[in-house]
Amino acid sequence: MKILGIDPGYATIGYGIIHKERQNIKPIDYGVVATPVTESIPVRLAILDSEITKIIQENKPDAIAIEELFFGTNTTTAIKVAQARGVILLASIKNCGLLYEYTPLQVKMALTGNGRADKKQVQYMVSAILGLKEVPKPDDAADALAVAICHANTTNFEKRILN
Repeated sequence: MKILGIDPGYATIGYGIIHKERQNIKPIDYGVVATPVTESIPVRLAILDSEITKIIQENKPDAIAIEELFFGTNTTTAIKVAQARGVILLASIKNCGLLYEYTPLQVKMALTGNGRADKKQVQYMVSAILGLKEVPKPDDAADALAVAICHANTTNFEKRILN
């Protein structure tokens, strides 16, 4: 099963693609989509749509996993990220069809067993699970890989329960 994980954002969107076969999880690709700060919101959203669609069409994932949003008090940023997330959701459902959402707590639990794990602990587990010599950079890419691994682990767990 090929899984595309996405860490939504507005300026920088992380993506990570993994392949899971039985208990083995291998990295395929990861990186970020960056939108130029000098462009207007509609142009940045159009760039995001185009780039996410391209990633999906080139890699043909079996499923897409995206992290749900969590925001404190910055409503301006929250609105922009929510708009970008909407574009990501639409591109994902149109180009793949199987879309799953996970909270930050679920991602942390799936990777570390601790819903309060810090970013470094999650990144360490991403590297360990994928057999990487170092933490994937930038952080958004590592976060996207964590979401993909969360889905791989959750899917496996659900299959065991249902069968």
